[in-house]
Amino acid sequence: MFANEDDIRRILDAAKRNNQTGHFLWVASDSWGSKISPVIQQERVAEGAVTILPKRASVDAFDRYFRSRSLSNNRRNVWFAEFWEENFVCKLGSHGKRPGSPKKCTGLEKVGRDSSYEQEGKVQFVMDAVYAMAHALHRMHRELCFGVPGLCSRMSNIDGKELLTHIRAVNFNGSAGTPVVFNENGDAPGRYDIFQYQITNRSTAEYKVIGHWTNQLHLNMESMRWASGDPTVPSSVCSMPCKAGERKKVVKGVPCCWHCERCEGYHFQAGEFTCELCPYEQRPDQNRTGCQPIPIIKLEWHSPWAVVPVFISMLGIVATTFVIVTFVRYNDTPIVRASGREMSYVLLTGIFLCYAITFLMIATPDVCVCSFRRIFLGLGMCFSYAALLTKTNRIHRIFEQGKKSVTAPRFISPTSQLAITFSLISVQLLGVFVWFAVDPPHTLVDFGEQRTQDPENARGVLKCDISDLSLICSLGYSILLMVTCTVYAIKTRGVPETFNEAKPIGFTMYTTCIIWLAFIPIFFGTAQSAERMYIQTTTLTISLSLSASVSLGMLYMPKVYIIIFHPEQNVPKRKRSFKAIVTAATMSSKLTQKGTDRPNGEVKTELCESMETNTSSTKTTYVSYSNHAN
Repeated sequence: MFANEDDIRRILDAAKRNNQTGHFLWVASDSWGSKISPVIQQERVAEGAVTILPKRASVDAFDRYFRSRSLSNNRRNVWFAEFWEENFVCKLGSHGKRPGSPKKCTGLEKVGRDSSYEQEGKVQFVMDAVYAMAHALHRMHRELCFGVPGLCSRMSNIDGKELLTHIRAVNFNGSAGTPVVFNENGDAPGRYDIFQYQITNRSTAEYKVIGHWTNQLHLNMESMRWASGDPTVPSSVCSMPCKAGERKKVVKGVPCCWHCERCEGYHFQAGEFTCELCPYEQRPDQNRTGCQPIPIIKLEWHSPWAVVPVFISMLGIVATTFVIVTFVRYNDTPIVRASGREMSYVLLTGIFLCYAITFLMIATPDVCVCSFRRIFLGLGMCFSYAALLTKTNRIHRIFEQGKKSVTAPRFISPTSQLAITFSLISVQLLGVFVWFAVDPPHTLVDFGEQRTQDPENARGVLKCDISDLSLICSLGYSILLMVTCTVYAIKTRGVPETFNEAKPIGFTMYTTCIIWLAFIPIFFGTAQSAERMYIQTTTLTISLSLSASVSLGMLYMPKVYIIIFHPEQNVPKRKRSFKAIVTAATMSSKLTQKGTDRPNGEVKTELCESMETNTSSTKTTYVSYSNHAN
């Protein structure tokens, strides 16, 4: 504060009224100094204030002179009478300046005896100032008048600038014994005492000298005390230094003041005043003073997202292997032959591949793994549904042909069926090879999939370069086969269960369609999720495993059950003519009840036998249960 003592008092009172006691730490000029008047009844607000006073000494000669002054020997000072009344609290006659005072001045009062007296602190400087002017005039007179007494003609009209030059050139010991000199700017050397207004434990307030200035600062830090009682020096700056990872936003027009702004998001502190964005594959370090690589993750085998699909897949592989082994062992039995051995092995191969793809989808991506993913992702489904489509198409053509004539339709032998199935599968393989040629398989790290708002949670995902569109294209052909197979299953739903596998195939396809209809919204609905990689991989692998499980459970588990637990039913049955079979199929409503009376599997696929062993007989064509798969 640079203010007079009245303004100082008002400012302290304002701080007190606004409950700001202890909030401000005051640093004041010599106008406050060590005065009592500004702090009376405001001691707590002023506590800790640091003030200065010019270093001064008491001039004993002035004390002797001033104490000897009286009304009789100091008449030249026109203000002395008023001082006399104020100092001795009395009135000088009827013309006194202190009306209403009950006491009259006698003129015999003595300064320092009948009143308190303390030498004014600036007496030393007033005396030194007068002596400086006298020394300057003496030096100027000596130079201009050459020792002639009185004013010579050259000093009759003094130039102020010339006199100022002589004043700045003086050098003498002042009244306190200290040298009086001036620098090139006309300033005397600074000599100050530094005070702090302190309240001691006895609740008494006083100004305590804590240091001084004589050409440099001398400060006793241990003597300083603050309102909180903490000896630590409080911070007193416009703005605190910014922390690591924060930039300075300078206040306009005030270069020493700034706001600290944290570098947010993926920005780091590039300089004192700037934040910059980290490269796309990096994130800020913990202090935000630089960038570090984003951790790269993949689907781990121990992750819950992988454990469940792997468990389902392993169960499916074990079950599929068991069915294959059972069929191979009982390869020449009627049920295995009636199921169509060749087509069954193709279908079981597709089911096995559907389970096995789970391991490729979870394995660490590299060029080899990515290549196998492209090949086998849709191949397992293609094997399964190509075989099922060939079967349902065969059933449909047989009964449609039978309604017109007793001649068997073409291309229903096992060899023809295999040729048709592998022709359908070759389309899938051709598409994969074209994909290989256009876009060779490779891996990439996707930093956008898990680029969260908080860089600490950002991760790069190691994956094969297979986009969602490529995935749909890879599975699209298999889904087309599945839908076509479902259409044929619907068309053959009227064929009696006793005569063929149409109904189990139909139930298989209906269930599979439901599974994949549920898969689509889950797969694409999580495209923006941070857990996208985990959800989509798990959903895809489980959907493939469930599709394979439906086919395995509905088409082959009943046959395996009969083969293992009811071998008495796994025996050849009588032959029936193709014409008889077709006639029975057209009268399904009448034969349904009759079919339920026969043992399971008795005439389930009697319609198929004659297509495989076309006899040379021109009169009647027979189909046998035993040679169905030959």
